[in-house]
Amino acid sequence: MSEQPQTEPHPLRSRLGGRNLYLVGMMGSGKSSSGRPLAKALGYGFVDADPVIEQVAGRSIPQIFAEDGEAGFRAIEAQVLQAIGQRHSLVVATGGGVVTKPENWGVLHQGIVIWLDPSPEQLLNRLESDTTQRPLLTTDNPGETLHALLQERVPLYKEADLHLQVTDQSAEQVATMVLNNLPSILRSDQGAPGAPQTTGG
Repeated sequence: MSEQPQTEPHPLRSRLGGRNLYLVGMMGSGKSSSGRPLAKALGYGFVDADPVIEQVAGRSIPQIFAEDGEAGFRAIEAQVLQAIGQRHSLVVATGGGVVTKPENWGVLHQGIVIWLDPSPEQLLNRLESDTTQRPLLTTDNPGETLHALLQERVPLYKEADLHLQVTDQSAEQVATMVLNNLPSILRSDQGAPGAPQTTGG
């Protein structure tokens, strides 16, 4: 008999059947930082979409926005998401605006979509020190811009399978929240998809 690995696979891994987990939410919501421990816990691969976009484009995200505008960026983002969607057993940290293109939902809904949702105040606190990689917030009033983006995107984020309201948890704690709440999603999708689940932290 072969030797057992030291770390047993998480029991949810087999129930997921290789479906990707897509983390959605505003910039600064912790998708990349919590996606890594989540992938590790499941024995999944981890993909952060933004660096892949930069690699495909051969330019930084601020450069893409400056040269091609948001529409040009969204086109590359959609192309990258399509390629990621061909793979399986991944935790994917998506860009904040991936939900704004309807065709992206065709890919997202092949997996399980998890909305990480800090308060607007938390988002602004996190983003104030990091505007260089956030072209949409390079405005005279980042708070007002963030509010306008939230107004536009929250109805789209509500299409997620799982809604997690996060506060000041660590990345590892957010990953644990996801793992604790996934069973409710896996139960509800045995038949017709159920209503999105919401939980606080």
